Amino acid sequence: MVLISTLVLGALPSAFADVPKAISFSGKGYGHGVGMSQIGARGLAIAGDSATAIVNYYYPTSEVLPLVDDQILRVNVGHQLTTAALKSETPGMTLQLLSGDGAEPQFLSVLAAKDSVKLSVSNKQVAITTTQVGITTDINPVNLLTIRWSGTRYLAGQDSILSLTHSQKTTRYRYGQMQVKVVKDAKLGYRLEIVNQVRLHDEYLWGIGEVPSSWPAAALEAQAIVSRSFAMSKVGKVSKSCDCELYSTISDQNFVGYSKEAEPKWGPIWKAAVTRTSVSENSGLTVTRNLLPVRTYFGSSTGGVTETSINAWGSDAGYTFSVPDPWSLDSKLNPNYFKWKREITQSVLASVFGLSDVASVRILSLNQTGTVKFIEAKSSNGKKVKLSGEVFRSLSKLPSAWFSVAGEELVSVQN
Repeated sequence: MVLISTLVLGALPSAFADVPKAISFSGKGYGHGVGMSQIGARGLAIAGDSATAIVNYYYPTSEVLPLVDDQILRVNVGHQLTTAALKSETPGMTLQLLSGDGAEPQFLSVLAAKDSVKLSVSNKQVAITTTQVGITTDINPVNLLTIRWSGTRYLAGQDSILSLTHSQKTTRYRYGQMQVKVVKDAKLGYRLEIVNQVRLHDEYLWGIGEVPSSWPAAALEAQAIVSRSFAMSKVGKVSKSCDCELYSTISDQNFVGYSKEAEPKWGPIWKAAVTRTSVSENSGLTVTRNLLPVRTYFGSSTGGVTETSINAWGSDAGYTFSVPDPWSLDSKLNPNYFKWKREITQSVLASVFGLSDVASVRILSLNQTGTVKFIEAKSSNGKKVKLSGEVFRSLSKLPSAWFSVAGEELVSVQN
């Protein structure tokens, strides 16, 4: 039996106790904490460590080796959408709309700068409406829409930038081609899935927006290496729910398209860091085990040590280890998350635990890394629900699983 610390909220309430309007939490770090700490990578780079040394520190037992990375990735840039819009302001551009995957081009329309395309769902297909010189035209819906624009490997011409707007946000893309299809979601019904097909080696990595380009060179290179490795571990594994190998969000890693390399002053610095991790025109430094790419999980910061996959998600990846990460607790390196406080409202707590209300919460146990292993809520009628710390922090939007509950007394329990 291992004696560990846990936190309990005062006395347990009776059925008639007041239900709090909110409960306060305090903690350290941001993210799941598995793999490389980005704040830690920055701290090590400032101290003079190389990118390879940083990667080896956070992924012990793995090896950094060059692997071929010229695969074409399917990156989801629009998930479960009802509508989306495309447009380009690049003078002299050409925008092609094709039915099918583009292998045998079936042209639907050819557009120019300032023309626009609106996409929606119609009878389980992609509905297309174009606007050219103020004239709106509806095109017959298709099962699969391919979109190409000038300046890419798919369509010759000067470089053009394509803007994709959905969910009240516009993102610019320079490379590859887009494909749009309708996928049925069990809860939402039929929705649009939009995929940007880009080359991993450069077109994808140039658009990774994970860390500021103003960070030390070694930290940027370390990020490029682990981003390449993470993407390579997903090559060929297409998910039907998104029609993709990777999401462009933190569900996988943050891909922001042309926006990253277009940053004034800093864009070329990030591209140069990616290039320095390249070994040839079609290969780059990759985190490996047994000559295969490792799924290199990473996150912003930790509670002072990194987490393991088995603690966070209940499964042992075999290559995630807990290592000291003191840089995450440095107020200068990590001013926003070296410590934090959050208040979770009653309505959110009740929803997270699936209870009618939450009268109290208590932390049942901690992992050896200091993260919450299990947390329990009790309703005013005495019903109890237990969740893992990682599930709770994810559902409640707490920054990390390194947290405690305000007003609790430190006691010892057997785990």
